[in-house]
Amino acid sequence: MSEDKRMAETFTLNNGVKMPVIGLGTFLMDPDHAEQAVYDALQAGYRLIDTANGYMNEKGVGRGIKKSGVRREDIFLSTKLWPSVYEDPNAVDDTLARLGTDYVDLLFIHQPSGNWEAGYRQLEKALKEGKTKAIGISNFHDEKLRKLLEITDVKPQVIQYENHPYYTADDVREILKPYDVRFMAWYPLGHGDKSLMQEEVFAKLARKYGKSPAQIILRWHVQFGNVVIPGSTNPDHIKANADIFDFALTDDEMNEIAKINENRRYYAGTPEQEARYANIRPDFNSQK
Repeated sequence: MSEDKRMAETFTLNNGVKMPVIGLGTFLMDPDHAEQAVYDALQAGYRLIDTANGYMNEKGVGRGIKKSGVRREDIFLSTKLWPSVYEDPNAVDDTLARLGTDYVDLLFIHQPSGNWEAGYRQLEKALKEGKTKAIGISNFHDEKLRKLLEITDVKPQVIQYENHPYYTADDVREILKPYDVRFMAWYPLGHGDKSLMQEEVFAKLARKYGKSPAQIILRWHVQFGNVVIPGSTNPDHIKANADIFDFALTDDEMNEIAKINENRRYYAGTPEQEARYANIRPDFNSQK
């Protein structure tokens, strides 16, 4: 099987939409770097690209997609509405215009902040109008997550949430379990934590399979059931991150990795921090 076909492996979401298991994350990339990274990723066989209003690089992502020559219908594109536009009736259309497309494959609300109920209604409306194929939530947990599941007409297909071998968000998974919501992992490699990368279990498995510890962790994600979106602007790293489809971890190896779970987060979404997001109002259309 060719590398491109292996990278085309998908998970089926709870509405029947198929989503690639690995993609490129563009968090912290400026528009020019995002443009080049998206181009490089698509040339390397990636078919999932993730961005957000708040990353301020949607225009660059759109240019990278166009420059790649890959057909839009062959790309799974996800983005997120920022809290400051949850009540803006033009938010979805403005997002699509920045991306240079008439639809996205997955549309999130980015934070449980501000009038997130209005934001989620925008997602439901976009889904009904064909402007997205699936909808999701990012960073929701505890009571806000429970409330969202109670009041919404359409349950989310995906949650984007911190996930890595040190933290598997078991409490959030338990809440979402009845709805078959797919996890999309950010900080998949532990936010650059060397202690995670240097765990002996990953060194041992890297030697066994002829891979790097990062590749072992990314393979763990896919077998754990996570969609994974490692970010990089280095073409060699982009290719290496996706070189995880020519081996599989055994059940015993997956169980061994599970033993290092410390419930350790690198991001603390406190109520105070979430409340501040609603007051951050970037001019998204000003990006180059």
